[in-house]
Amino acid sequence: MSIPRNRICLWFDKDAGAAARFYAETFPDSAVTAVSRAPSDFPGGKAGEVLTVEFTVLGLPCLGLNGGPHFPQTQAFSFQVATADQAETDRYWEAIIGNGGQASQCGWCKDRWGVNWQITPRVLSEGMAAGGDEAERVFAAMMEMDKIDVARIEAARRG
Repeated sequence: MSIPRNRICLWFDKDAGAAARFYAETFPDSAVTAVSRAPSDFPGGKAGEVLTVEFTVLGLPCLGLNGGPHFPQTQAFSFQVATADQAETDRYWEAIIGNGGQASQCGWCKDRWGVNWQITPRVLSEGMAAGGDEAERVFAAMMEMDKIDVARIEAARRG
């Protein structure tokens, strides 16, 4: 077994496996790669229960740890997914929200396990990177949105 030199570790109450399977079904270049069970009782569970789940999200190696309810997810960590167009933006947004997630502002949403996501069309990032008046218009448009509307961002870029 090859252990990545660096990966993201996400703390879950007890549903790392369900979250990892959802991510693998939702995003390309994503998979569940290993499941490890606890060799003995631990503060968050019992011997034999799933302790860790190794998975990738969009090619990024991750480890889900079923550690109990002590450390819930916050917006201090999020996955930022660069989307190509409105259809891809809609697909990911609806998958997360439609599976018990919650919408937020400026392209942010939270999945049912509390993990935060930024579903960010490339046109938004490009408009912000342009700087100056274009970035100001794009930023102002984004601030009025929950899910990002690509057509409105493109219009803001043009002025």
